[in-house]
Amino acid sequence: MKKQKGFSLVELVIVIIVVGLLSAVALPRFIQITDEAKKSSIKGIAGGYATAALSARAQWEAYGRPTDDNSQNVVNYDGTVFSLTKAIADDSVRDGYPFALEASNKSDVNSVDVNDCLDLINNLLQNPPLATTSSSDATNGNYLFYVTVEDSDASKQCRYYQLASAGTKGSGSTDVEAGHSFIYKPAFGQVEVNLQ
Repeated sequence: MKKQKGFSLVELVIVIIVVGLLSAVALPRFIQITDEAKKSSIKGIAGGYATAALSARAQWEAYGRPTDDNSQNVVNYDGTVFSLTKAIADDSVRDGYPFALEASNKSDVNSVDVNDCLDLINNLLQNPPLATTSSSDATNGNYLFYVTVEDSDASKQCRYYQLASAGTKGSGSTDVEAGHSFIYKPAFGQVEVNLQ
């Protein structure tokens, strides 16, 4: 008859201590890695957005600064016709940055609404992230960005909140404006990333 041997109590305690130490060291690193991934993701999307806005402006310049019948700056960028900003003498708006789709019939950057901001992210980027203007839809987990429009000093601007980082101000937070975001200022064609 063979006698079976198992782990002794001391060996089990040592294994439990080693596993506990490894998880105490690995878990904070894993949390840090996921937060860094969220930051890198929003920086990448914001960078792509800025590049697309500048590319639309460059294409408008290359086409000889075209306008529509109402003297509105427009450009056909990648199959979508955008209304572009028109410079104001006080330098509060510069020429040639997309602020709406031409079909929206917006006359200037101060008439931008939240749907224009949604149209911009959906049409400037080749593979846009799923975005919504509804805060209730943003909490259901089907979207990556929550879109708002804000008044700045001189004109309207679009803000895009990264929903994956919305829980950074508390576990399970449903505040869709709590995480990382980026702002597009069409009056100057600027994109700014805001990390929380």
